[in-house]
Amino acid sequence: MSTALTSVFTLAFDPFGKLVVTLADGTQHVGALVARAFPIAASDQAISILSAEGKELAWLEKLDDLPAHERDIVAQALQAREFMPEILRLDSVNSFSTPSVWHVQTSRGPTQLVLKGEEDIRRLTASRLIVADAHGVQFLIRDLPSLDRHTRKLLDRFL
Repeated sequence: MSTALTSVFTLAFDPFGKLVVTLADGTQHVGALVARAFPIAASDQAISILSAEGKELAWLEKLDDLPAHERDIVAQALQAREFMPEILRLDSVNSFSTPSVWHVQTSRGPTQLVLKGEEDIRRLTASRLIVADAHGVQFLIRDLPSLDRHTRKLLDRFL
């Protein structure tokens, strides 16, 4: 925990759910935004706190540098801004040709997605993938080798 960071700013939500950043000089910025520089590769590092106008107010090298209360506030603000469910298991597909309907278990619960084409599966690293469905929702596969055998076998048909 960095005491230097806590003396630079404080974070809170106002009654309307907007993020309020109070700087050391007492200046308040209502409606501030929190953004990750590398949301997939380094999700707990390189985080920017921006004013509602987009001006950077603070830079966090690591989320763990914040006190627990403010770390929770940043995590809530990020969760509200970002929506990228993680695919945990692929239950079934209706066809191995595209378009195909996938029934999946995600970090946000069970759902189905429509894969328009194999090009909608992007490999980020050797083990990390992004799957975009027909509606533009992106799903993350964080660690391909750690998925169950059935899921890997189904995915292999599309990769």
